[in-house]
Amino acid sequence: MQIQQNFRKEQWKMLFITMFCYLFFYTGRHNFGWAAKGMTEELSISYQQIGWISFSMLMGYAIGQLINGNLADRFSPKIMILTGGFLSIICNLSISYSNSYGMILILWTLNGYFQSMAWGSGSKLISNWWDSSERGKAFGFYTMAAGSSSVLTFFMALQLVQQEQSWRTLFRFPILFLGFALILFLIIARSHPSLKGFTITSDNKSDSKTQDLGWKDAYKQVFGNKKFIIASFAIGFQSMARYGLIFWVPIHFLGNNYKESSGNLWLTLFIPIGMAVGAISFGYISDLLFEKNRSKSIRTGMVCSCAIALLIYFIPTPHHILAAFLMFTSGFFVYGPQANFWTLSPDLLGTKLVGTGIGVMNMFAYVFAAIGEPIFGKIIDYTGDTSNIFLAVAVICALCAIIISFVKPDINQIIYD
Repeated sequence: MQIQQNFRKEQWKMLFITMFCYLFFYTGRHNFGWAAKGMTEELSISYQQIGWISFSMLMGYAIGQLINGNLADRFSPKIMILTGGFLSIICNLSISYSNSYGMILILWTLNGYFQSMAWGSGSKLISNWWDSSERGKAFGFYTMAAGSSSVLTFFMALQLVQQEQSWRTLFRFPILFLGFALILFLIIARSHPSLKGFTITSDNKSDSKTQDLGWKDAYKQVFGNKKFIIASFAIGFQSMARYGLIFWVPIHFLGNNYKESSGNLWLTLFIPIGMAVGAISFGYISDLLFEKNRSKSIRTGMVCSCAIALLIYFIPTPHHILAAFLMFTSGFFVYGPQANFWTLSPDLLGTKLVGTGIGVMNMFAYVFAAIGEPIFGKIIDYTGDTSNIFLAVAVICALCAIIISFVKPDINQIIYD
């Protein structure tokens, strides 16, 4: 009984320290959009070039997910997170002193790769500590940390923008918090229960088949799993819709002159707040309401997202309260289901391939997100109406809901002794 209590305590400690660390990771990634305007003015960089910088970061992140997810299965997830975090800090600081488009492009692409070292590794660490009976809840908390990281980054950036600070400060001050979080993670985190003296056993059938797989065979196992690849295509559309909200919807609500609409400027916070609340909620929704049927939970969330996007399109939102509510609910339903996507990796592949599986899945997510960026921009340029963003988001969410319906995972239990 005492051993079980001690293990339970360590379980939560490892989850919370991983969440706390990832809570500050977006300070080194979602800060770029807020710096774009000042960067274009000071360095005479066009918005088209800004778009290519953003695209390159997302592609660097996607490629990194494909590589680093597998590395997380073979090396220490803790070391992977620490390495990626500190290298990301170096890239951000270097950009703050850069004066050329080419240098910023290279550094921001590298930053995308380094940032990719954290998510799959953190997922691996959490899967090592939490069995399938509670994994939906654990990943819900973890995904909430990612959503909350957007809130935190938006808040810091808004403060600096309203104080009319240089765009360079957006790459200097926020990432100091990431450095502090990494130091705490270094001291507290452990990659596996065995490093704290706990013995674990697994009856997951997939684990027994993948115990001694080499890295090539691990990728073959992942890409050969039809249900998992279908789920990866589904998260691609979910991620495209998510980034459609994060990067383009504020343009629709705020307009160009943010100094004369500071109230509207703060409304942007409701999107990531909704995402954070949605993430933790869908972890419980999946486990309790849908009895661990991840596909059904995801489909429900994306159908709701589709409906809300259509509602925003057809109903004008001149009042702040209504606009805030719609932004919150759109973030809630478009991002919440992502917490259920990550649990599909251990559910379908077993815990031995969690890092590789989540890396592949996140690669799909960010390749689709990168492709979606110019598509959303083209829609706005062609129609001249930013409200058409919501029609596009509605269609994308509907496609995700349809695709995920073909995935019905079998849940295998992992027993901790």
